[in-house]
Amino acid sequence: MEKIRQLTSQTIVLPIDDVDTDQIVPARFLTTTEREGIGVSLFADWRFDKDGNELADFPLNAPEAQGRQILVAGRNFGCGSSREHAPWAIYDFGIRAVISSEIADIFRNNSLNNGLVPVVVDTATHRWLLENPGAEVTVDVEACEVRLPDGKVATFEIEPFARHCIMEGIDQMGFLLQNLDKIEAFEQNRSWNPSLNV
Repeated sequence: MEKIRQLTSQTIVLPIDDVDTDQIVPARFLTTTEREGIGVSLFADWRFDKDGNELADFPLNAPEAQGRQILVAGRNFGCGSSREHAPWAIYDFGIRAVISSEIADIFRNNSLNNGLVPVVVDTATHRWLLENPGAEVTVDVEACEVRLPDGKVATFEIEPFARHCIMEGIDQMGFLLQNLDKIEAFEQNRSWNPSLNV
């Protein structure tokens, strides 16, 4: 996972409410356990026709959308089932942050665990972003701010541990490995031994 402290990008706008995880990654793609390569199935039923050709009018297929790292989505993004493949696909496609006025809790947690930044902003900021596709904005994870081109700033919340992991580019296992020396020191210095208390 990449370290993300500040991310500046033009936006891709998907102005659809209640996008569920089956629309993000259709169920037929859930057989893989690999994160890499799954980006091709992102919004597969919306991005491609029945013959596998890209649909030119879908926002993620637009030539100018290539390389953009911030997706502005409609309200209640990521609802539905808890499939972790949804944030995997978004991340593998190259998107690093999703902004909405409402993001489903399980999708939000799965995103944070997989390096994707879920950003919930106020309704006015969200409306402005939806109405101004391609605007260059900054998502500042360190400051928990979204900065708009006109200088306006919207704040967002992110749990401190998840924020630390996003900024360090690690998951929960990576955090434990970062602190392995402290864990081993604790185990050596404690006065009790759980294996003797069974």
